[in-house]
Amino acid sequence: MPYPKLDRDQLAIKKLGDRKNKVYIEKDHIDVTQKPDHLSGLDKKLIEKTADRIRLARHEKRSVMLTFGAHTIKNGMSPTLIALMEEGWVTHLSTNGAGIIHDWEFAFQGKSSEDVRENVELGQFGIWDETGFNINLALIVGAYEGLGYGESVGKMISLEGLQIPEISFLYDEASAKMKTNSELAAAAIDLAGTIQKYDLKGGFRSIPHPFKKYSAQARAYELGIPFTGHPMFGHDIIYNHPMNHGAALGRVALNDFLSFANSVSNLDNGVYLSIGSAVMSPMIFEKALSMSQNLIMQKGGHIDDHFMLIVDLAKSDWDWQTNGEPPMDNPAYYLRYCKTFNRMGGEMHYLTADNRDFLLAIYQELKGK
Repeated sequence: MPYPKLDRDQLAIKKLGDRKNKVYIEKDHIDVTQKPDHLSGLDKKLIEKTADRIRLARHEKRSVMLTFGAHTIKNGMSPTLIALMEEGWVTHLSTNGAGIIHDWEFAFQGKSSEDVRENVELGQFGIWDETGFNINLALIVGAYEGLGYGESVGKMISLEGLQIPEISFLYDEASAKMKTNSELAAAAIDLAGTIQKYDLKGGFRSIPHPFKKYSAQARAYELGIPFTGHPMFGHDIIYNHPMNHGAALGRVALNDFLSFANSVSNLDNGVYLSIGSAVMSPMIFEKALSMSQNLIMQKGGHIDDHFMLIVDLAKSDWDWQTNGEPPMDNPAYYLRYCKTFNRMGGEMHYLTADNRDFLLAIYQELKGK
């Protein structure tokens, strides 16, 4: 017998416009010309080394992957992310579910970041209609279209809306594809059920995004650069909304993981930057690298010359590159991101820095030369 489940349809859902926010993107975004602070001489040398490796990777047409936690978006760094894409320095960006949400809320209403403590106390944290409705609908539509998580949301922002098929067309397609493409058939049925439940009209559903110039995932969609989202069930506020659809989310998230893995497979002589993502980035990287090695080894090759720079605020006096993995009685052993990446072969360095300082410094170093 299935366990009892909470009924999200009974939630009292408020309008996003009623929410107090702490970050306003027009006021709080950081311009690419702002000078970074708090970087030592050794920090700058490591950033110069990283920039040289990025230049080499671009020359060799190898992957330059930039993976980051949600605070990179919330800290107003989208102009730098966009500049890195537009000027051809990065080939793949990835973040977690919260990074997707902050980017979308900035594009949609120009502000984001609620007071978690206050709103949990009020029974209101994350229970906002527009965020839950629109992002989840984009993912359900994207699953039907065969898109990834970040690609689905980026497309909605860029086009300022979603194309909603007619229910009759979806059921006909599901019937026709049941034997030849069961995934498409299932995704079509899921979308049809959502359209029916919420009485959505077929055709283009306009969703204005007046601040979309600040959206990194929309710009990535327009440039054809993978911007992948890597969520975990229950971690993000979109799970609070009854529009949330587990099967659709699984489809788009899997598409993004495989896109991420494809970029990892091109990482020999490439660069992997992991910024402030203590769990998501190392966990998906190790699986993606293992799969990539498996396929490349079948052809007689091996990924050995990848350069990894891990950036976070936690201090670590351990020299990972020289000394390898620390013993278990050393606190550095429990820096999961360092420990995982140190086991991934290639060349790994750790930099203690704020994501704002690092991104500004690496962009300005690349642009300066």
